[in-house]
Amino acid sequence: MVRLPLTPEEIERGRRLGALLRRARGERSMLATALDAGVSPETLRKIESGRVATPAFPTIAAIAAVLGLSLDAVWSEISRPDGEAGHADRGAGERLAS
Repeated sequence: MVRLPLTPEEIERGRRLGALLRRARGERSMLATALDAGVSPETLRKIESGRVATPAFPTIAAIAAVLGLSLDAVWSEISRPDGEAGHADRGAGERLAS
């Protein structure tokens, strides 16, 4: 099966997803987060770095669950227009600060 090249929008969403997951993970280790989510640390590293811009839904759902992020918050954050502040940023920051 031939995979079509990613659009600039998909690449940007992947970058935002990675940044959101890194912020939500905070001081928690990548290894612990990946293992708790049932994914490999390499997969999590690639998602967080934006190298996997369109990860599988079950993968994102599992990681989000481990980090305490709702899928609605994840989608809202990664699909917002450039320059618009996201609600998921505040939620992740509040959880990390408490």
